[in-house]
Amino acid sequence: MQARAGTTRQSLLETAARLFHERGFAGTSISDIGNASGLTSGAIYFHFSNKDALARAVVEAHFATWPELIERQSPADAPALEGLVRLSFAVARAYRDDPVVRGGARLWGERYAIDAILPTPFVGWIATARALLDRAREKGELAKRVDPAAAARSIIHAFFGMHTVSDALSGRADIEDDLTDLWHLLLPALLADPELTEDTLARAAAGATGDIDGEAVPRVRVDAE
Repeated sequence: MQARAGTTRQSLLETAARLFHERGFAGTSISDIGNASGLTSGAIYFHFSNKDALARAVVEAHFATWPELIERQSPADAPALEGLVRLSFAVARAYRDDPVVRGGARLWGERYAIDAILPTPFVGWIATARALLDRAREKGELAKRVDPAAAARSIIHAFFGMHTVSDALSGRADIEDDLTDLWHLLLPALLADPELTEDTLARAAAGATGDIDGEAVPRVRVDAE
């Protein structure tokens, strides 16, 4: 029974995320989610106390996507800058293709309409980029003139700014081309040997994936209060 309830909850979460992304928080009702999921409103309220709690759960599931992705895409035995680029492509694809990530992103943008405390974005990404740049410094991959702390902030600002523009202009359909252009600009300034730019970018883009051994990674479920 518990397993069935967990499966129902997860399906509901993904359906709600898709509708929140398409219609926004205000434009999506519990009835809409029920119709799309095949559940009654009562069944939805069994899992979530109200629409705000459901929205919060979608945003939390969005955030829960990242720790495993970070670990998988930037292993300690790989070049650190290549890991950073590889991670950026995996994240970009998630924002383009994953309904929970897309729904969570839109909901956070509409956070002032939601009566719930939502996680704070970006600070974790800045810390992750800083850690990878510090590792690149230790391994001699990073240009000596680069300050890891300042570079981490600038990279995350540029990366998520690019997402905003790409979403507005093409619904992120061109996100990988946009990201390639961004790294062509950034990598020569970051790498101790700028001649490695093309090889680093090619390996990272090819290696980034949302799967492990060809099997989809199960999504982390986040319980609502």
